[in-house]
Amino acid sequence: MDIPKNGYEQAAISLAPLETDMTLEDFLETDLEGYEYVKGKLIPMAPPTIEHGEISMNLSFLLGLHVRENQLGRLYPADTDFRLGDRLVKPDVAFVSSARLPADRRKAFSIPPDLAVEVLSPSDIQYRVLEKVFAYLDAGTRLVWVIEPVGQTVTVYRSKADIKTLTYDDTLTGEDVVEGFSCQVAQLFE
Repeated sequence: MDIPKNGYEQAAISLAPLETDMTLEDFLETDLEGYEYVKGKLIPMAPPTIEHGEISMNLSFLLGLHVRENQLGRLYPADTDFRLGDRLVKPDVAFVSSARLPADRRKAFSIPPDLAVEVLSPSDIQYRVLEKVFAYLDAGTRLVWVIEPVGQTVTVYRSKADIKTLTYDDTLTGEDVVEGFSCQVAQLFE
């Protein structure tokens, strides 16, 4: 199969999944960028917008400061790979607690993050986003935040039955996953 080396070129053409005969292990050995691997398919990742980057950085700054000051673990950016069974995903922001950090940090995480954050892009497809959220939860991620820039909301997922949406004036907390963390939803969109 002829796959562009730069996934962003492919994303500009189409965000349709690409069938591949690669296994997850094969994919891990490649230098393909701009894709996630899901059950034998390459999922092109849309290039982030300026708005996407600003929201990700706002959250990373606020959350990262809290995590570092309280020595809770590590925060990871969007280019960090996490293996969820037969998937390799790249959350926009991820947190892994100190107790769960692997000794070998030179390869993709073989564990799910404790907290995964997805910032929606204009080209995101709701079905794929929800499928990814539930893949995180099924793999053991304890908390997933989906940040929606247009409505300026954060949807908090603890399970398929425990879902709540926070609006601009609400307070986002790390609950028992990133203990002590809180910020106003509005701060993410400044």
